[in-house]
Amino acid sequence: MNSSDGASHSSSRPENGFIDSASVVNSEKAILELLQQTPVRDNDEHLIEFSEALRTVAKALRRAAEGKASAQAEAAEWKRKYELERAQNQDFQQQDKTSGGKDDDDVHCESTQNLDDQDDLCNEANEQPHGFCAEHGICSHEVLFDGENDSASRAIQKRMMRKASFKLSWRCKGKRSDQHKHDIVSFEKGNITTAGRTSKQIALKWESPPQTVLIMTKPNSNSVRVLCGEIVRWLKDHKNLNIYVEPRVRSELLTDSSSFEFVQTWKDESEILDLHKKVDLVVTLGGDGTVLWAASMFKGPVPPVVPFSLGSLGFMTPFYSERYKEHLDSILKGPISITLRHRLQCHVVRDSARDEYETEEPILVLNEVTIDRGISSYLTNLECYCDNSFVTLVQGDGLILSTTSGSTAYSLAAGGSMVHPQVPGILFTPICPHSLSFRPLILPEHVTIRVQVPFNSRSHAWVSFDGKDRKQLGAGDALICSMAPWPVPTACQVDSTSDFLRSIHDGLHWNLRKTQSFDGPREL
Repeated sequence: MNSSDGASHSSSRPENGFIDSASVVNSEKAILELLQQTPVRDNDEHLIEFSEALRTVAKALRRAAEGKASAQAEAAEWKRKYELERAQNQDFQQQDKTSGGKDDDDVHCESTQNLDDQDDLCNEANEQPHGFCAEHGICSHEVLFDGENDSASRAIQKRMMRKASFKLSWRCKGKRSDQHKHDIVSFEKGNITTAGRTSKQIALKWESPPQTVLIMTKPNSNSVRVLCGEIVRWLKDHKNLNIYVEPRVRSELLTDSSSFEFVQTWKDESEILDLHKKVDLVVTLGGDGTVLWAASMFKGPVPPVVPFSLGSLGFMTPFYSERYKEHLDSILKGPISITLRHRLQCHVVRDSARDEYETEEPILVLNEVTIDRGISSYLTNLECYCDNSFVTLVQGDGLILSTTSGSTAYSLAAGGSMVHPQVPGILFTPICPHSLSFRPLILPEHVTIRVQVPFNSRSHAWVSFDGKDRKQLGAGDALICSMAPWPVPTACQVDSTSDFLRSIHDGLHWNLRKTQSFDGPREL
């Protein structure tokens, strides 16, 4: 090839850097003609290699031509789409000019739950298109902008890049599951917002002054018996309140003095079921066991409980008996901080039952329900289900289903975690499991747990509720537990968190150790 031919080829090369398809085809033909014209001898290996190389070059040129044709077709398609979108945008601009530029955000912002609030949010969004329409998030009617300042372009972008709208609601199973409602999360159209609260503590304010007080005491304690008499007389003389006590306590008071005739009590089980309708306040004199006993008296709603510490540990008894006048006077005036202590509602379903609704009388527990192997030497085998989903097969000494208030009781001794009593949840704690990987769980409050003794179990199991009412579970029997709708409101000396931290520090000596000496090497 001479210089003139090279010049002609270089002048025909396009400016965009791509090789022309015609030149590619001509080059391929030239290579093929050269291969056909060049005589190749059998013993000339160099010429054979050269011919193979030319064939490879011919294939590469063919692929380049095909790629060039494909790129040109794609570019033509993009150009067609661009022209079509440009025409549509011009039509939108023309419509906005004729309609006065009215935006449809007001229509999209409407909510089915709170129309007034949503209208305010929409107005704020129209005034500040680049900001937030709510305090905690981006509303569903907010859109993305590409930075253009032209109002017509922004209106077009709003239509084409609008955020998808959605609505969430509490999804529950069963007919009675609607009793658990919470204001922690707000579900609005297109938004999930955590509700902001000025105070995370729960306060109780009397709308009318209390009239009746129930006093429950620890039995077989002379000091408690004397204190009970003092509190009963003070409440009657200074506060003019109606006093209820247990039949045992009333007999003790009348034995000490006949002046306690005004003290009332109940005679049978039917009157106990109506106590919550008569009693405004419950005062307990004892330890945590007395609080558990008082809570078990109420099969439904529970009045506020004021627990005085006269026991050994006192995780739920923040008030000191020496200052009972001061504490009771403050509580009767109100407002007071309270802790809502959730309870478990338990049902035993026998294998002979026709369905799971044919159960024994429900039992409410404030601390925990325990399923263990009793006196048997065999491992307990328990099939556990959570909302009909299989959880695990417990093999060990047993299982503890605990409330968060009971997290500092038996569950803690079995390796469970300490949980703030205001946290709604169910603790799933194994007792001496036959597996090192079996760790405790904390399940949400809305679940229903079913623990069943399998038919191939070697022995029976035993279940106890807050340490009493022990029952035997045979093969096929099951225990069903869920969160009860009636919590136990206990009064706080300071607030829920302060009382909880004080109880684990004083009762358990939590993280108590001698402070490290400051004498020694220091980091320079």
